[in-house]
Amino acid sequence: MQESIIKLVGISKVFPGVVANDNINLEIRRGEIHAIVGENGAGKSTLMKIIYGLYQPTAGEIYINGRLMNVANPQIAIKNGIGMVHQHFMLVPSFTAAENVVLGSEPRKNTVFMDFEEAVIITKALSEKYGLYVDPYQKVEDLSVGIQQRIEILKVLYRGADILILDEPTAVLTPQETQELFAIMRRLVKDMGKTIIIITHKLQEVLEVSHRVSVMRRGKLVGTMDTKDATEQILAEMMVGKEVVFDKFHANQNKGKTLMEVKNLVVRDNRGFIAVDGISFSVAAGEILGVAGVEGNGQTELVEALTGLRKVEEGSILVNGKDMANRSPSEFRKMGISHIPEDRLKTGLAPEASVNENLLMGYQHKKPYESFGMKLNKKAIYQKTAQLIKQFDIRTPSGQTKVKSLSGGNMQKLVVAREFSFNSPILIISQPTRGLDIGAIEFIHRQIIEMRDAGRAILLISADLDEIFRLSDRIVTIYEGKLTGEFMTADVTKQAIGLYMTGKNLSTAG
Repeated sequence: MQESIIKLVGISKVFPGVVANDNINLEIRRGEIHAIVGENGAGKSTLMKIIYGLYQPTAGEIYINGRLMNVANPQIAIKNGIGMVHQHFMLVPSFTAAENVVLGSEPRKNTVFMDFEEAVIITKALSEKYGLYVDPYQKVEDLSVGIQQRIEILKVLYRGADILILDEPTAVLTPQETQELFAIMRRLVKDMGKTIIIITHKLQEVLEVSHRVSVMRRGKLVGTMDTKDATEQILAEMMVGKEVVFDKFHANQNKGKTLMEVKNLVVRDNRGFIAVDGISFSVAAGEILGVAGVEGNGQTELVEALTGLRKVEEGSILVNGKDMANRSPSEFRKMGISHIPEDRLKTGLAPEASVNENLLMGYQHKKPYESFGMKLNKKAIYQKTAQLIKQFDIRTPSGQTKVKSLSGGNMQKLVVAREFSFNSPILIISQPTRGLDIGAIEFIHRQIIEMRDAGRAILLISADLDEIFRLSDRIVTIYEGKLTGEFMTADVTKQAIGLYMTGKNLSTAG
């Protein structure tokens, strides 16, 4: 048996009113890829932050290479060979790859100036040693997400890490980039003797890349097993504590009339550059059109144009035949469009307001919720919001609770509940399950399918290809603001879609 490189004994972490980690005993073996899975709020990230020194445990002991350690901060973790690549990259966009790799530990010409050419030499040497090829001179803002991730890993390796913690590393990668990352992980472990801990909610990836897997539920470690003995069903049931049924949703055969048609749409981003470049598509009643693409290829600007949040430069947005380009969000709402935004906190919710107030948004001027001008009918409001809280299983102490105190999953359920309750003919849904656990994902997916089967036209924008394939009847791919392909979901593979998403030689996509 391989020796333990990290051993956690009785680790607990208590925040005010919340036990995030509860008496956890866990061993990470040298030279393995060890997956940590669990629902949102299970305590995975908290535990990893304790290992990396970002949090201090309330109780328990940490052993690294057999020695009891007080990992008081990340600097101590780094000195002991532990590095962490966070889900949201910690890179400076305007810096080059080389400048980012050495950031904080720069080689210097003197006490003032960094030795840039030495940083380039270091980056090239690391790239060649670990097979993580990047151009040291390129600015990060010009690089794909997959290359940015390589830079993050090089940063960690530059600081001497033998143990790499990767937090949701494939969240925004294409299938090809994911396979490239897995190849890198296997090489780091097999050829370089590294140890990798991976936090992920994608169970298929756990089965593909890890040697062992640990499952957490409600702050406790419920089990660790060899991955070869695991299945998606076993892991899912361990995560949620009950049987999980993965139903395959079938395409809808009862497509109705076209409700939205977009023609030659051109939209600029915040910098004034063209982000949506001549896009055309249509969505019919009773169908889900999935938009697949690596983030940052115009999806955000497209959705904002389709909901009245961004100016249209050219083209038309026909809703039931009426051109809505450059109309206000309230006019889009009146024309029967509901919108679940990609950033629920920024665009979808008022965090300081109550659950009831957030559920009421859009209804406040309608009867029976408004009476006598601006006076609100509280009885009608409470009846409406109580029904939605129950129907969508929004777990909140009460309707009076401030939204900011809810979990991410319950915030998302709130947005979905409000937007679906309008019974709008057209739904525009962006990243509906980002960061959610398996139970919440299954619930929201079912709600989306029910809306489609009830005759709604749904435009689904998601960076998660599994989600796109599970829900969509048709798929279009977007790259650098242009649509690069259109497919019936049943007639295309994820690998082919991945090629169209990255604008590579499309003749090989098949």
